[in-house]
Amino acid sequence: MNYLAHSFLSFSDGQIVGQFLEDHIRNKQRFSFPKDIQDGITMHRAIDTFTDAHPAIHEAKKVFSPLVRLYSGAFVDVSMDYFLATDFSQNSLPGWKNHSLNVYKVLNENLEYFPENFRRMLEKMEYDDWLYNYREDWGIKFSMQNVLNKAKYLDKDIPVFQAFLDHKDILQKCYDDFFPDLLAHAKAENALLQLEM
Repeated sequence: MNYLAHSFLSFSDGQIVGQFLEDHIRNKQRFSFPKDIQDGITMHRAIDTFTDAHPAIHEAKKVFSPLVRLYSGAFVDVSMDYFLATDFSQNSLPGWKNHSLNVYKVLNENLEYFPENFRRMLEKMEYDDWLYNYREDWGIKFSMQNVLNKAKYLDKDIPVFQAFLDHKDILQKCYDDFFPDLLAHAKAENALLQLEM
């Protein structure tokens, strides 16, 4: 999953930090952080493992795999954030705005844990309010272009956003089939983490 889902499936401020930190650390470093942040790192990995194995995600990858092959998962992750951001059964419009503001606040309060490249990205994320604007087609287009720009072996003009638009109904069904399962899994994982306290 992408940034919005990882932040939404955090059950404390420390878990938010850990969820965002996971992509920036080596495995052996995880034990150097406070327990709550370690829990966020664990949660991030549990979410990714569950997501990668889910049949609905395998189906969603078929939308992008003819264009980007092994990178299809990254574009599915971005797509799922769009559907989460527009899922008012999970949060109201003001609730999503409050969520995004809280995430930026928590991350800014814990910048000492993050490398410089993340700090620069966070400035852009907050300035353009990526988390809240995933609900907009232009926000997803921007995010998908970022993935293309970072991918070493992909042409920067591949029409992945057009594929998203053309198959939005299929991707919505994949989200509907997938996210309730992921939410239940994250809640169960969090309950286990709390038992370890």
